[in-house]
Amino acid sequence: MAFPYMRAFIALFLYRYLRLVVNLFAFYTFKPIPPPENPKLTAQDVTVIIPTLEGCGDDLVETIRTILDNRPFELILVTIEANRKKAEKMLEAMPASKSRIRLFTVAQPNKRRQMTRAIPEVRTAITIFADDDVSWPSTALPWILAPFEKDEKFGGVATCQRLRRAVSPTFSQRIWGFLGALYLERRNFDCAATTHMDGGVPCLSGRTVAYRTKILQDEGFTHAFTNEEWWWGKYQLNADDDNFITRWMVSHGWETYIQYHPEVEVKTTLEDNPKFLKQCARWSRSNWRSNLTSMFSEKHIWYRQPWSAYAVHLTTLSPPALLGDMLLIFLCHKATEPWDRESHVLAMQALGVWMFISKFIKLLGHYIRYPVDILLLPVSILFGYFHGGIKIYAVLTLNVTAWGSREGADANDAERMRKRTDIERQKRAYSLNHVAR
Repeated sequence: MAFPYMRAFIALFLYRYLRLVVNLFAFYTFKPIPPPENPKLTAQDVTVIIPTLEGCGDDLVETIRTILDNRPFELILVTIEANRKKAEKMLEAMPASKSRIRLFTVAQPNKRRQMTRAIPEVRTAITIFADDDVSWPSTALPWILAPFEKDEKFGGVATCQRLRRAVSPTFSQRIWGFLGALYLERRNFDCAATTHMDGGVPCLSGRTVAYRTKILQDEGFTHAFTNEEWWWGKYQLNADDDNFITRWMVSHGWETYIQYHPEVEVKTTLEDNPKFLKQCARWSRSNWRSNLTSMFSEKHIWYRQPWSAYAVHLTTLSPPALLGDMLLIFLCHKATEPWDRESHVLAMQALGVWMFISKFIKLLGHYIRYPVDILLLPVSILFGYFHGGIKIYAVLTLNVTAWGSREGADANDAERMRKRTDIERQKRAYSLNHVAR
């Protein structure tokens, strides 16, 4: 009677933890691509595009300052028309604005439209997108450019990211900041591991990411980027821009890379209050939409990045952590119940220790840097279980594209995923047929 339980236990255990063991090996053997001694690509081959909602603010000033310290050829700021004057006033105080910064606007907040407003203006070989709340180290550009320098096959390069920790936070801010820092730590781990295994990246995060300009300025890319379909053409999706470009790299034969190294570590901000939960819901919805598209619509990942398909995309369909843990414990109990009591207890204890270690082993780098945070480990474990509920909520609300955590960003939420009319679908089909001919 115990044999079927043992087979089920082994199958579930391997499915859940094979990716962890292999990714641990991949992460700790990963090596970034160092800048060459005599590079052909320099900072003067780079244009940085910053889509921003407010068009001003202390975070944006800091972002622009740290980016300009890297001396790119040009920085293009794209905000909404209503905030143009505020952006101009901010730029007036920057000496570089007359020669190295250009300002453009769009009518309504929409990140894809802001990006495509600036892309045709780029005159350099490399384009970098950056969020308006990041800080670059002064050594960032040589490391970002290194993969492009090494091989023409690289089309996109992402950076590692860390949370900009709050100064003198309240207890509540410390808890939320801790969860945000672990989110970025986990993301760095997964990206480095899958990049090392098969070149896959879960998502080329738009916080700071570089592309070959010729990819972005291709007419086919522009058309697809501004007309992405979701749910078999029923909707036009304008959210999830970085997920779209990541999939475009895979589907069009380009390789991607993440530079995981302190010299290219970008600092960013996340919500340090309950709005963090809204960010988590938004990220989860994006993962659902993009991963389902990758697995069942585009399907390129299955043969181009099989390990990433298993280690990243399939986890979208995995049961929530709490349910998975309970099922493992139940199966282990039933499988070892016929054993003598001592062996049965030992097996259950071994499983418990392994499951506990698995909860923090990927995050070991964070705890080494901030040992005091080990006291918050129970918070991390409990939030991991709670996040399963967020994941379920997200799949039930895939029609929602709201930011939820940024004032003014949701004023035009319906435009980020709007229903196509029959006429629009007919025009879309005609356009595709015309292009094919």
